[in-house]
Amino acid sequence: MPSEEYRKYSLINKANWNNRVTIHAKGEFYDLEGFKKDPDRISFVSHEHEEIGDVKDKTLLHLQCHFGLDTISWARLGAIATGMDFSANGIKLAKAINDELGMNVKFIESDVYDLPENLQAEEEFDIVFTSCGTICWLPDLKRWSGIIAYFLKPGGLFYIKDSHPFSFVFDDEAKEGFKVKYPYFHGSDPLSFDHESTYGNESEKLDHSTTFSWDHTLSEIVNSLINAGLVIESLNEFPYGFHKYLPFMKKGSDGEWLLPKELHGTIPLTFTIMARKPLK
Repeated sequence: MPSEEYRKYSLINKANWNNRVTIHAKGEFYDLEGFKKDPDRISFVSHEHEEIGDVKDKTLLHLQCHFGLDTISWARLGAIATGMDFSANGIKLAKAINDELGMNVKFIESDVYDLPENLQAEEEFDIVFTSCGTICWLPDLKRWSGIIAYFLKPGGLFYIKDSHPFSFVFDDEAKEGFKVKYPYFHGSDPLSFDHESTYGNESEKLDHSTTFSWDHTLSEIVNSLINAGLVIESLNEFPYGFHKYLPFMKKGSDGEWLLPKELHGTIPLTFTIMARKPLK
């Protein structure tokens, strides 16, 4: 079970994310109304679908789904999708969107670490998916990867897309250039932040602005999956991000965030991993 210390931090983070749901639902970043109006709209970029491949009629578990747009997008592509998140507001909105669109996606309110208690233990999935700003909220990747392996069918695929951990060493308030502020190698204590607004709608202020997060090295992420018995099939790195990590990044025409031209391609900003549970 997660420690009492983690539970304390998680309650603070949950208040922040419950707050974000209301703000994000009104912002341009997620464009919720546009998503609902266009039945062909997919909320993630094409390479995620390209890497995972055909999901038609496959069962898919989406960890930390926020308010479910990616989960519903996988359902639009034919997956039998289940989404989970620890935010009550997020799951409430996800269910409302699902009902409004007449979809058949299942949503569960749960902390990742509590999922074996909140989802039928015998349920296994063809795909477990998580994406864009997820593992920084989790201190224990050994338990995280064990839960992934637990819910995967033999032969099933795990996929993660997230911020590249190397990008987290830089000062996120510097107006230009790379200035190292945070260590790449870190201890067990979380980092504390107090941001008055959120990436999903910077025009509104948060009532609950404090968060706690944990950085993880790329080797820690990879080795946690290997130690859970999964076989790494690919590790890819990309020179663009899914939100404005650094103040001098600019949004590209495809929706991804880029460094200035003179810095483009100098550091990795995003990574993806695909790993498979071996057949019995």
